[in-house]
Amino acid sequence: MIKLLIADDQAMVRQGFGALLAAQPDLLVVGDAANGAEAVAAARRLDPDVVLMDIRMPVLDGLAATRQLVGDGRGERPRVLILTTFDLDDYVYDALRAGASGFLLKDAPAADLVHAVRVVAAGDALLAPAVTRRLIAEFAARPRPDRPRPVSLAALTARETEVLRLIARGRSNAEIAAELVVAEQTVKTHVGRVLGKLHLRDRAQAVVLAYESGLVAAGE
Repeated sequence: MIKLLIADDQAMVRQGFGALLAAQPDLLVVGDAANGAEAVAAARRLDPDVVLMDIRMPVLDGLAATRQLVGDGRGERPRVLILTTFDLDDYVYDALRAGASGFLLKDAPAADLVHAVRVVAAGDALLAPAVTRRLIAEFAARPRPDRPRPVSLAALTARETEVLRLIARGRSNAEIAAELVVAEQTVKTHVGRVLGKLHLRDRAQAVVLAYESGLVAAGE
C-alpha cells in the first residue's frame, strides 16, 4: 500500500485528488495539508511514501517544504511529487534542485495522476515531455558556466554518458532503447549504474546534473 499526503492551499484540490487517489486499491491517503509548514509536520508524523506538493502555498511554500523533507536525513522517504501550473509557477527548476522526484500539471487526466504517484513511489522520477521542455527553457535562460564539471562523470562509460545525455533531453527508457538499438532492460541497467556512480537520488537529479555540469547544453 502506497501512503500519500496531499499538500495544497485549495481545499477543493485536496478533496478532489484525495477522493480520486483513495479509490485506488493500492493507494492510501493518510492526510492533507493547507500549507508547506503543515505538510512538513504531517509528513514527519504520518511517514507517507509520497507527498503531492503544491508550490505556491502560504506560511511555507512547496519549494522550502520540499527542501526540508528531502534534506532532513530521513532516508528515501518521502518522495515529493510537485503539482504545478507552469503559467503561475516560476520555481520548477529550483524544485528539482531541492529534491523533487517529479512534476504533474494540475490539469492532467486522472489516470496520469495515479500513474505519477505509482512511478514516484517505486523510486523512479516522473518527468513528462512538457516538463522536460520547460526545464530546458529554464536552463537556457540561466546558464551556469561557472559550475565545475563533477569528477564523478569521469567514472561513466561512453554508453552510460550517452544514456545520461538522452535522459537530460527528456527521453523515456523505451525511447532511449529505440535510439540506441538495445533492449529496454539494458537501458534500465545503464540508468541504474549512472545514478549509482553519480550518487543521484533519481532521474530528476540526473537531468539537473547533466545541464548544470555542461554535459548537455540547452537547445542542443
